[in-house]
Amino acid sequence: MIKNQNFGQAIEAAKQGKRIAREGWNGQNMFAYVVPAASYPVVTDAAKLHFGENTLVPYRAYWALKTAQNDIATWSPSGSDSLAEDWVILD
Repeated sequence: MIKNQNFGQAIEAAKQGKRIAREGWNGQNMFAYVVPAASYPVVTDAAKLHFGENTLVPYRAYWALKTAQNDIATWSPSGSDSLAEDWVILD
């Protein structure tokens, strides 16, 4: 675990596949990570209409957050997150 990182350092670690968190999140077992770009089987009706049945849908890389409720959500860092210097690289 590496503590007291700025967001730029945390981003670089996440791009390398590492989990990152704010110092205050750790008691709730929350962390953020980057889901790399990939293609996934079409699931939704909207995607089936656009991409076709039984196809792969291309997804761009995106941020994901393991929440305090123990599920995963997409995540967009806040302005406070981006300026914080209390980021932790968990692994």
